[in-house]
Amino acid sequence: MPGHRTTTHRTTTHRTTTDQTTTHHTDTHHTGTYDATVTVPAEGAASDRDTWVTTGRAARELGLKRTEFDLAVQLGRIRAAPDGGGGRRVERAEIERLRAGPGFPESLRRSVRALGTTEGAALMEVTKTRFTRLARLGLLVPVAFYPNRYRAVVWLYLAEELQLFAADDRNAPLLTGRTPEGLRSQLDAGVDLRPRNWRARHLGFLLRQAEDPWARAGAVASLLDPLHVSQVVQDPYDRSHLNRFRRPAPSHGAPGSPAAHIAEELTTARDADEIAWLQADLTRLTDEARHHRPAPRPAPRRPAPAHRTPRAAEPARRTSRGLLGRWRRRDR
Repeated sequence: MPGHRTTTHRTTTHRTTTDQTTTHHTDTHHTGTYDATVTVPAEGAASDRDTWVTTGRAARELGLKRTEFDLAVQLGRIRAAPDGGGGRRVERAEIERLRAGPGFPESLRRSVRALGTTEGAALMEVTKTRFTRLARLGLLVPVAFYPNRYRAVVWLYLAEELQLFAADDRNAPLLTGRTPEGLRSQLDAGVDLRPRNWRARHLGFLLRQAEDPWARAGAVASLLDPLHVSQVVQDPYDRSHLNRFRRPAPSHGAPGSPAAHIAEELTTARDADEIAWLQADLTRLTDEARHHRPAPRPAPRRPAPAHRTPRAAEPARRTSRGLLGRWRRRDR
């Protein structure tokens, strides 16, 4: 994954970003549930319910809002496993581990506290303009986003990371005084690495959730336009199987809504060098997946039975029938 502080990326134009204060956002989430099958004995089912809990219940027991819980899972702070039905679940032992941690629950909440531009700038004791410049240059990496009612993208940042950046003496020249000429020229050219850096972070989350080589390849394919996927995965059966593992863009609004289109746009790589890097990774991961388990293919067709040639005796039979007919007509 490219470093966050690179300053040689190509310029990309994205949607207008708001600087309003935001500490959390409303999102549509999928709550994983676990249902014991009827074939499991009653004692086994009860034991399994005691071992695993739904993500909604886990969030309540950990004292987190749902958005905070989902962010904690994405960051790897909370381990969640598939529930077999498309959602996720949390092991009871994982909840107990977190509850036994020092400073719980405040420490867990602090680790997933996300701030918008205004609050982030106040925390770092810089102006909103300087904060936005640092984020556009890729020095501050967003952890989440959401479109507001004006269809502007609101970026969110981890408070812990902002504090670490501000406390590093090497960053002091960037927090006060004039922006260095090299960085200022990039800003003048319209550079904005926030979407790209968020995609890099999001890809890490998808890869952590991937359970096999095809799922890892699908995670990378999720950030590419289908045309760019087809350029490197040319076999139609491989590509069809890979599409089963592509992850949709984060849910923002109803499917087909303007908010959903914004989320899809931000999830898709735009810069040529980013696309090339993802395609190279996709080629490698697809090869690994193919060797691990080939993509399903239709069964080969059986050859059609060969046509029989007319028997040599058939003309003689037709001749016999013809003579018999003439005899019958002559006897009438």
